[in-house]
Amino acid sequence: MKIISDEIRLEELKQIASGLFGNMLKAVVDVKHELIAVDAELHSDLEAFLLKEGSLQEDVWGINIYPELPGVDFVEFDSLINIRPSQGNKIRGIEDERIKLKILGIVSKRIVK
Repeated sequence: MKIISDEIRLEELKQIASGLFGNMLKAVVDVKHELIAVDAELHSDLEAFLLKEGSLQEDVWGINIYPELPGVDFVEFDSLINIRPSQGNKIRGIEDERIKLKILGIVSKRIVK
């Protein structure tokens, strides 16, 4: 598992994805500290990794990254770790548009295409 706290090249993400799912990479984003954890088969493993490193539960959200796809298809907001009724999120997706925009901003900042 790897925490991206700086920039990472898209080519490196493609290599990580090819070693796991081929065309998709599971990731967990800490929206407060602007970190992205990657390189695991399960979002829950990445979530636990970030929590161990000091992230707070309410700040971490699961996404899927498709390195080969352009535009809006690059990020998919879908993970079991996102189901949090206590935070008003009752589905695998992310219902709060502000959180989605924050995640997209972090992804754009960290992943150099």
